[in-house]
Amino acid sequence: MDSKALVSCVLLLHLLIVLGACDIIPKAKDSGTNAIRLQGMDANNPHRNDKTHHVAHVHEKKSMHDPSLSSSHMMHQMDPRATVFFIFDDLKLGKTLSILFPDGDPSPLSSPYLWSREQADAIPFSLAKLPQILQHFSFPQGSHQAQVMEHTLRACETKPMKGESRACATSYESLVDFARKILGLNTDIEVLSTHRLAKSNAARLQNYTITEAPKRISTLKMVGCHNMPYPFIVFGCHYQPGDNHLYRTVLSGENGDRVEAIARCHMDTSQWSHDHVSFRVLGIEPGTAPVCHFFPAEDFVLVPSTSSI
Repeated sequence: MDSKALVSCVLLLHLLIVLGACDIIPKAKDSGTNAIRLQGMDANNPHRNDKTHHVAHVHEKKSMHDPSLSSSHMMHQMDPRATVFFIFDDLKLGKTLSILFPDGDPSPLSSPYLWSREQADAIPFSLAKLPQILQHFSFPQGSHQAQVMEHTLRACETKPMKGESRACATSYESLVDFARKILGLNTDIEVLSTHRLAKSNAARLQNYTITEAPKRISTLKMVGCHNMPYPFIVFGCHYQPGDNHLYRTVLSGENGDRVEAIARCHMDTSQWSHDHVSFRVLGIEPGTAPVCHFFPAEDFVLVPSTSSI
């Protein structure tokens, strides 16, 4: 793939995954979902080896969409981005929800490229090594950046829920390794993400109405990946067996925005922590109702491609 096509792939998906061999999967007639197939890596891709373009300021983004990476210490005040949570019964044509869809802008990162394993492994990624990591990035201890990095490292080292598989991917190779461990070593993998069809200049928090009947995406396994705040790109990815549904739909905002959104519905939340942010948003208890959430543009879900099923 030439460099122009590669850049188009990155901008189209708003994902922070870039491959040397990134094949666009043609859209099915009944699907507008963006997808790329993970097939291989180009070790000679110059963009993946330029460290100076990767390090960026750590910002205040919280990862609220992963039930094991979200806990009470993450949110002392309710973040408007938590509006992406809703109950399963609300996933229907004509339903109106108040939602903040983040723009998925590049502010937290100076490059759309994941580090190589060689680059990532050269720096410790451990809560116990936080002082050494802070020194490497020239962040003072006790600074806002240090606190956010500590939170990410602590979340990445949190024990998974029963039956769950989880990993924080610090490199392209580690992301692909985890995905193929779950989805199959020889499986072509699609990356599904939310994207905007039309954008207004109005406030982003607005009432959205589901204007296209939600369509379930047929897959037995899925890996959700969530952008974690860190000086370089880190994705918190997890797989939880059980009854999980994946949907695609279109929502129209009252201010003119239109979003083609990917929604994941967790049909059994009985093993989730009582202080998970979704329960506070929805006013329910674990296991009482299926909980769904839309993926913001900066997060994504990995599934076997239709050619692999």
